Amino acid sequence: MALDVQAIRAQFPILSREVNGKPLVYLDNAATTQKPQAMIDALVSFYTECNSNVHRGAHALSDESTRRYEHARDVVAGFIGAASREEVIWTSGTTESINIVSKGMAQRLQAGDEVLVTEMEHHANLVTWQQACKAAGARLLVVPILANGALDADAFVTMLSEKTAFVAMPQVSNALGTVNPVRSLIKEVRARSPRALVLIDGAQGVAHGGVKVADLDCDFYAFSGHKMFGPTGVGVLWGRRALLAEWPVWLTGGEMIAEVSYQDATWGALPHRLEAGTPHISGAVGLAAAIEWFQTLDVADVQAHEKALLDRAVALGSEFKGLRLVGAAPEKIGVFSFVIEGTHPADIGFILDKQGVAIRTGDHCAQPLMKRLGLPGTARASFSVYNTLDEVDALFTALAKARDMLV
Repeated sequence: MALDVQAIRAQFPILSREVNGKPLVYLDNAATTQKPQAMIDALVSFYTECNSNVHRGAHALSDESTRRYEHARDVVAGFIGAASREEVIWTSGTTESINIVSKGMAQRLQAGDEVLVTEMEHHANLVTWQQACKAAGARLLVVPILANGALDADAFVTMLSEKTAFVAMPQVSNALGTVNPVRSLIKEVRARSPRALVLIDGAQGVAHGGVKVADLDCDFYAFSGHKMFGPTGVGVLWGRRALLAEWPVWLTGGEMIAEVSYQDATWGALPHRLEAGTPHISGAVGLAAAIEWFQTLDVADVQAHEKALLDRAVALGSEFKGLRLVGAAPEKIGVFSFVIEGTHPADIGFILDKQGVAIRTGDHCAQPLMKRLGLPGTARASFSVYNTLDEVDALFTALAKARDMLV
């Protein structure tokens, strides 16, 4: 059954506005998604009905706030298939989630250990491991990509060894749209590097549905709420309970302690031992509402619709004079990165914005990847469930105007 895209669009207030006198065509979903009215209503409801700090208050508002906040944890746990709610740790987003893991691994890594990342990493899943390796005297190995933007799976397997202590990789590349075969890659890790832990950067994968951490067999999974139709400033770190229960704490303060004296402190139980201070309560509530909204859709229909959008863009791009697609892996999600001969991506973005078309330009927080590709950056259109085939056509109409002005 096909999605009723117009009905979905009607639930996103921002999509009805104009930009520069033109109807908004929002194609920057890999950077952040727009927000459904259900999520917005949840935020308004929280702030107008029960705004209060959680866990500590001895009054009705705090009790209700706590119930909404902890319900949100249950929603996330169910959505990603966590074995227990205590495995869901609230963070500020993917970046903080990865940093929690890397700060802990920095205490575990030893000289001579190896950490594997890929050439397609976002800086959040590269710089963190780069710095952890420097601090420990470990070695950072970078798995190459193929010419089409797919990960070189043979090289990945070859680079695994008994020295491998950690593997970090994206489920989906934010710059190329490449979908990595994480299940099969993790099987190789388990077989060849049994002591290694594996983290999946799920920032670009989670909003497309179907993520179950048990099926992936990873040790950690990280994602951000704002790329999942939720608020900014909230995210999730999922980890295996046995690991998280002993994981070195990074932030200390209120909420995460068991006992404190002037001389020492002991840490509380999961999940709070890794959640220092007052959390982003409304963010968690809003993310739960966004997930519950998303779960009203059929995942197969969502994925089929997004594939149709990407297929239309690739087809039109193949006929567009001077345009070169960057990232043509066989398995892709709706990210259309490209360059146009004789133009700079920033100029393309500026001209498209004047026509109401919102895309992203630049290095996409993947500078080493762009250097590997020999590019200053790309223009990137990225699609979501509320985009239409007409909007893909509008992108190329705007691109034709940009090309005429720039070339």
